[in-house]
Amino acid sequence: MLNARELVTFRKQLLDWFQQFQRDLPWRGTKDPYRIWLSEIMLQQTRVAVVIPYYEKFLERFPNIQTLAAAPQEEVLRLWSGLGYYSRALNLQKAAQEIVAKLDGEFPARIEDVLDLPGIGAYTAAAILSIAFGEKYAVLDGNVARVLARLGAIRGDLREPRRWQQLQKKADELLDTNSPGDWNQAMMELGATVCTPKSPHCLLCPVAKFCEARKLSIVEELPEKRKKRATIQVTLSAAVFADKNGRTLLLPPSPEKNEESLADFIPTIVSRLWHFPTVSVNGDAAAKLRLFLKRFVPGGRTAKWKLMPAAKVRHTVTYRAITIFPFRINLKQFPRIPGAKTVSLGEISTLPVSNLTRKVAQAADAAAIPHAKKR
Repeated sequence: MLNARELVTFRKQLLDWFQQFQRDLPWRGTKDPYRIWLSEIMLQQTRVAVVIPYYEKFLERFPNIQTLAAAPQEEVLRLWSGLGYYSRALNLQKAAQEIVAKLDGEFPARIEDVLDLPGIGAYTAAAILSIAFGEKYAVLDGNVARVLARLGAIRGDLREPRRWQQLQKKADELLDTNSPGDWNQAMMELGATVCTPKSPHCLLCPVAKFCEARKLSIVEELPEKRKKRATIQVTLSAAVFADKNGRTLLLPPSPEKNEESLADFIPTIVSRLWHFPTVSVNGDAAAKLRLFLKRFVPGGRTAKWKLMPAAKVRHTVTYRAITIFPFRINLKQFPRIPGAKTVSLGEISTLPVSNLTRKVAQAADAAAIPHAKKR
């Protein structure tokens, strides 16, 4: 891509730019592999502005690998609640527990050991090892791939396995082995702030003169758009039990499902965290929910619960477009469901819940009607 002299100039200009213009982020300037690891996991498919407050609160409660490993899983999920992709949090804690059990609590410095940890792939391993330990590994993520595609005027689907391997080879060739940590951060920063997906700021780019896409006037065309996965429409119905004190009933996370159990009929997209009784719907939402409650909720067969419809909720998770119909059910006494907890409807975030469950709670709260006075 560049001859030897150009490569020297390219590296110097990019690193000089990074030192002068890099964003002031809470995980910058540290060599602590735990903090770098945490930031990289949180930043996966999540914007920096969203991550910062979660990162700071998480570190306040879990300042090191040992405290994270020893924490109750529910507390880890509660502090992650709202970030989405909750398997990241579960894998983070599993990896911390492995580090404590097998590596005396010290984050490994060998790439083989890092890649063996749950939830860590090639990109994350390269980022941690280069920034924390100065190891000579080049990162390749979406931001870096976009920069490389424009520098080399590379067309096609960048995520196609063979093309991704070629991009990794290019990233390795460009890597400044004297400052691998700063270099990787500079490449990612360039993609995040200057060489952006839309309307890139080419006039501000420190290495614009090396960009083949700019020379060919095709910057806006690269990378070529990937074929999007077709959107799947998902329709759900949820029961929000509520008593006269404004408390509600939430079901616990259901990682394991047993045949003909309550958890077996609640969609996985809902059941990974604390959630309302929820069922998939094909047809009449109220009728389907009523049948579900009669079958699986203690006392549901004989109860004459009145389902009060709340405003429907819309939510998007990756390629799923979710529509959920919440129904508020006012009652004097909650059904006794094993593992369920009662909590104020307006304070459900004291438990680890998803944004979808929060939206359902808000809709049900807005649909509140006074309980009938005792006669």
